[in-house]
Amino acid sequence: MRALLVVNPKATTTNERSRDVLVRALRSEVHLTVEYTTKRGHAATLARAAAESGVDVVVTLGGDGTVNEAVNGLMTAAPGLGASSTAPAFRLPALAVVPGGSTNVFARALGLPRDWVDGTSVILDGLRSGRHRVIGLGRADDRYFTFTAGLGLDAAVVRRVEQARLRGRTSTPALYVRSMIGQIFSGEDRKSPPLSIERPGEEPETGLGTVIIQNTAPWTYVGDRAINPNPEASFDRGLDLLAVRNLYIASTTRTVTQMVSRNADPHGKHVLRLHDQAEFTVVASRPQPFQLDGDYLGERQKVHFLSVPEALRVIC
Repeated sequence: MRALLVVNPKATTTNERSRDVLVRALRSEVHLTVEYTTKRGHAATLARAAAESGVDVVVTLGGDGTVNEAVNGLMTAAPGLGASSTAPAFRLPALAVVPGGSTNVFARALGLPRDWVDGTSVILDGLRSGRHRVIGLGRADDRYFTFTAGLGLDAAVVRRVEQARLRGRTSTPALYVRSMIGQIFSGEDRKSPPLSIERPGEEPETGLGTVIIQNTAPWTYVGDRAINPNPEASFDRGLDLLAVRNLYIASTTRTVTQMVSRNADPHGKHVLRLHDQAEFTVVASRPQPFQLDGDYLGERQKVHFLSVPEALRVIC
């Protein structure tokens, strides 16, 4: 069995010694090639080339951003001869994720241990036994995502966190909480919510201040606490979304409080929730912050979302 290990050398929870241990462990089970990422987008290039060369498994060591890039590389690999009609999960290499980031939402949503050592043990056992899970993905225009996407407040918070990290701040749950509070009180888009949702055969939903899309639950974690705007979201179904009709401080704070409660069930006249959606488009009257899998991707005015079933085999 041939495998590629894609390593983000900036992964926050590992060091050179631990990476050497991981490499030795994987080489005991597979014929392994190791590649280190050097810039944004490099993991996608490496995973795409590996898929097109016939590798059986792509393993990532990094955070959710590294996973997202690798998934996009796999999903955009040229199909083999006669494979174009086969579901991607059954023509592409399997994916294995070693948690190496600060949050690791995708790995934790799959039920993998938070510690990279324990996670590696699960992967090795899966490789030996041939165990895997077939999951669906989301797609936003031409880019795939594993667990979440968002426009508006959600993405603006991600933007604030990334700006703070560029100033030397460490990514912590407290940083996310402070960024969210600061964005809520900023007053941005409070009086004229710019977002609408368009679905085939349905009347548009208009006057929305933020939209959170999930391909699984939870949406994210704050430390050990799972945050669940759409608790019924699943890798096995279509996309779920939660939208807030305005961003008034009182109603937005109430919705956020509902999201972070242990029995999350966001509701109220300002909340719109849609479950198991195959396709929809989010349209903005003016450019809005946009994020995928926790990475800020700039501003957009229109994004088409699609659920992609049977997209990927994951060793877990």
